Amino acid sequence: MNAPTVINVPAKPLFSHRKYWAHRFGPAPILPMTRAEMDELGWDSCDIVIVTGDAYVDHPSFGMAIIGRLLEAQGFRVGIIAQPDWQSAEPFKELGRPNLFFGITGGNMDSMVNRYTSDRRLRHNDSYTPGGEGGKRPDRSVIVYAQRCREAFRDVPIVLGGIESSLRRIAHYDYWSDKVRRSILVDAKADILLYGNAERAVVEVAHRIAKGATPSEIDDVRGVAVLKTNLPDGWAELHAEDLESSNEGAHRSNTQTVVRLPAYEQVETDREAYARASRVLHRESNPGNARALVQKHGDRDLWLTPPPIPLTTAEMDGVYDLPYARSPHPKYGDAKIPAWDMIRFSVTIMRGCFGGCSFCSITEHEGRIIQSRSEESILREIETVRDKVPGFTGVISDIGGPTANMYRMACKDKETESVCRRPSCVYPEVCPNLNTNHDPLIQLYRKARELPGIKKVMVASGVRYDLAVKSPAYIRELVTHHVGGYLKIAPEHTEAGPLSKMMKPGIGAYDRFKQLFDQAAKEAGKEYFLIPYFIAAHPGTSDEDMMNLALWLKKNRYRADQVQTFLPSPMALATAMYYSGVNPLRPVKRGASEAVSAIKKLRQRRLHKAFLRYHDPENWPVLREALKEMGRADLIGPGRHQLIPAWQPAGTGDRGGEGKRLGRKHRPQRFLTKGVREKVR
Repeated sequence: MNAPTVINVPAKPLFSHRKYWAHRFGPAPILPMTRAEMDELGWDSCDIVIVTGDAYVDHPSFGMAIIGRLLEAQGFRVGIIAQPDWQSAEPFKELGRPNLFFGITGGNMDSMVNRYTSDRRLRHNDSYTPGGEGGKRPDRSVIVYAQRCREAFRDVPIVLGGIESSLRRIAHYDYWSDKVRRSILVDAKADILLYGNAERAVVEVAHRIAKGATPSEIDDVRGVAVLKTNLPDGWAELHAEDLESSNEGAHRSNTQTVVRLPAYEQVETDREAYARASRVLHRESNPGNARALVQKHGDRDLWLTPPPIPLTTAEMDGVYDLPYARSPHPKYGDAKIPAWDMIRFSVTIMRGCFGGCSFCSITEHEGRIIQSRSEESILREIETVRDKVPGFTGVISDIGGPTANMYRMACKDKETESVCRRPSCVYPEVCPNLNTNHDPLIQLYRKARELPGIKKVMVASGVRYDLAVKSPAYIRELVTHHVGGYLKIAPEHTEAGPLSKMMKPGIGAYDRFKQLFDQAAKEAGKEYFLIPYFIAAHPGTSDEDMMNLALWLKKNRYRADQVQTFLPSPMALATAMYYSGVNPLRPVKRGASEAVSAIKKLRQRRLHKAFLRYHDPENWPVLREALKEMGRADLIGPGRHQLIPAWQPAGTGDRGGEGKRLGRKHRPQRFLTKGVREKVR
């Protein structure tokens, strides 16, 4: 029988491992992508080869660069195979057989989100590819790359990581095939999966494999998924159904208890079971009390260890201080890589998000505990950008992270934090245990802009406005020094129904922020504007909700140019709502679960999108038809209180079928029947 697996042990400091023997080669100017580059470095082989769906940019905003440089700092020789031709195994042999393992990532975005719109239409561009060219990565890149690596070198272990693997670590609804798929670990036939920010796990796994361990034996490292034929001895099982009928969820983690999720074969057909699995997964996400999870896939168990312990400030500094070249690989020449151009002068100051928005992937991947860098490390990086990045004009384009203003924020009481199972620290209200002090961030902003050679430090990351209103001084600082003309902000909706399913604050918080923003702009003598973002067709949204949002937009003189339609990304809570019709934010009990309507038909999704662009004449015919069906023909006319006119400009209203009369079966319902956006920051 298997020996008991122990997971709840103190986190080993990230840089405390004894370095692998190959550290004597020292850091590479840039990680090699060819055998010729390996020869120049004096390498006869790579210890680890990372295969990625993105172009290789040696910068800490790119996952392959962080993991590659971190493994290099541990003494391993790391090579990169970026965007290989996947039609055969030959490109995967470019760097030879890796001594330890292949590390596979789809890139900074899920390959399906990267390739298709929320209406499942093919995108023809890719920001992570030279020239912005589309089609340089396969659909479901991780699975395809794993298959080709196995063909190239059958005996080499395969380690999965990155957001595509992280968000598909259990059985999950796949929007593009409209079905529940197995864990990507099963479909890729890989050996081990690392989820979340995987620095701790990848370092531990690399050193263990270097010492002779097989990946399937590494079941005591946090943040990993492996397949087992049976549970280790000494573990008690608690079924997901039991958590809804007991107070078990309030207790501290039992390190010898594993929670059994409904099996893949069950969630594939039972939508309520799917919602229950989603709810339990999200409730078991706090590193302080999360338990191991198992989910049956056929005759094997998917074993998911608790989430990784967040990095300390010193460890974060160590990761961002690694010797990045801060440029794309020379092989790309002068080709423009749009994602690189966007972030080349930006600086990441923190990770994680405790917002818990149900449609967002940040919390599922990075966790809700904020991991912040030190002031000194951030200022050093700004100086590095100033001194070493070609084309720098004195403007830092962004200083932020998943959110702009969660820097150094945390629960006031570590004991409380360690037992909390709330999915959000700010919904329905800001938790009284949350430290919302913006002073460290204000101080950082001031020191950053005082550095010699720095003309302006911009804040382009999204501002969490319900936090910002706790600090009028922060808003004044932001508006006076760090905004350039306009600031993007995301209230997402105005109506209580959809907001409650998004886990977003009421529009009153936005109104308060706008008041403080406008006041600060006036005091600074600036003419600045807020650009609000909204989501169309989110689960729990009625046609009336979208109509009321459109009326709010018109009243406030907003004309949305960029419209976001809800996209059911793998593993998000809102995706569980979309697929199952059940609200996983509430207890999921057989026959007593809360129902959620979802917008699935393309015509209705387009109607919701049309409400957001009420000012576009192309949308007026479909909106007139919908308003009549809803009994709101009074909103058609020339008055200020009315939404759209009764007349139609010549040559408009028939674009792409969106302006045509809705057929009877597609006419909008007063309330939704069944059945798109993902924030990938």
